[in-house]
Amino acid sequence: MSSAYRSLADQPFLPVIVGGHVGAYSIARAFHEAYQVRSVIVTNVPGWVTAHSAILEVVLCDRPLDPEALAATLRSPQIGAVPVPKIVVATSDTLVDTLGELGDRVGDDIVIPYVGAGPRELATRKHTFAQVAAAAGVSQPDTHVLDLSQPGFLDAADISPFPAIIKPTAPGAWADVDFEGKSKVHTVTSPQELTDLVGRIHASGYRDRLILQDRIPGDDTGMRILTCYCDQQSRVRFASYGRTLIEEHAPGLLGVPAGILTGQNSEIVDQAARLLKELNWVGYANFDLKLDPRDGVDKFFELNPRLGRSNYYVTGAGINPVTYYVDDWLNAALPDGEDRVESTDRTVYSVVPKRTLKWALAPHPELWSEVRQVIEDGGMRNPLHYKAERDPRRWAKVLAAGVSYDRKFRTYYDPQAAAQDLG
Repeated sequence: MSSAYRSLADQPFLPVIVGGHVGAYSIARAFHEAYQVRSVIVTNVPGWVTAHSAILEVVLCDRPLDPEALAATLRSPQIGAVPVPKIVVATSDTLVDTLGELGDRVGDDIVIPYVGAGPRELATRKHTFAQVAAAAGVSQPDTHVLDLSQPGFLDAADISPFPAIIKPTAPGAWADVDFEGKSKVHTVTSPQELTDLVGRIHASGYRDRLILQDRIPGDDTGMRILTCYCDQQSRVRFASYGRTLIEEHAPGLLGVPAGILTGQNSEIVDQAARLLKELNWVGYANFDLKLDPRDGVDKFFELNPRLGRSNYYVTGAGINPVTYYVDDWLNAALPDGEDRVESTDRTVYSVVPKRTLKWALAPHPELWSEVRQVIEDGGMRNPLHYKAERDPRRWAKVLAAGVSYDRKFRTYYDPQAAAQDLG
């Protein structure tokens, strides 16, 4: 029997991935590529991305954000009764927090490879991230904090540069509120717009902090992504850097990279290493950055305590990130020393068709020429295009998704207009 279809009990270990989007599938694919093991996907809403797959099984959990419900699922016969070690990874910040709360609700055969609550809280709350970044000497945009639990929370309106970005610091609290025009990130161009937006947010019941941040001009191609792995001594052992080509623009997914050109930037990795040392970080950290054309500096926005949704850009560039999970947390076999590995392969990660990339990069002919050459040299990497998958129903969905992506981007994004963004 093919290893893609063997029993979960016959594997050396079982990856359990909480979340059901393309990032979850990408991690399952990475485990399968590296070890020929199948994964279990835990999700409350099964979708086409994980359907009819040879490399995973889906287990439903009605409330994966609830520690009790998730723990019960991890103890269920489909997972808990499989007599091999399990490594459980999450695909969102809030799910990482949930895994951190499981404690002794799960058995000793389950490994959860994430940093403790203290460093995680400092890193993922955007206002404390700004403080830690400043202490580590890491470049970041001009940032102010609006605390909606306190009177006078709009005082920063008089000192912020405009246009400015507004984003929440508490994803869980943000998910619990609703108001007209709600988005993952908001842009305001004047104190009046800021007052109106924050008033609506406050009226919705949100009482945590908001970040008010200088909006760096430029389109999607100014964005950068960095993924680092830290060992138990908070040393960066692996890093993978890339330049965003196009981001998602549909509501709910705004800012997620849909195309990335991989490369290397040791100076940025050095900055990240200082910040991660300041945090006593362990495990993966995923950073969002943007090149500021006004001063030529890459500036850090935030840290996600996990492999990102577009994590296959790392695997596709030649170094499989899940091997660090397995070597460090399951096998205790991470090599000694402080040598840092940086991915150097030039590849193009993309969940959109080549034609969509060409359309999106029309305002940047030199960049498109570079991307096209990488693609023509065989460097295109789509996480959903995996030869281990054989079911024709799955391939029909994957091909249809390419058409849907193309239509969606032309609906929500205007690359020519975006390229005129000068601040």
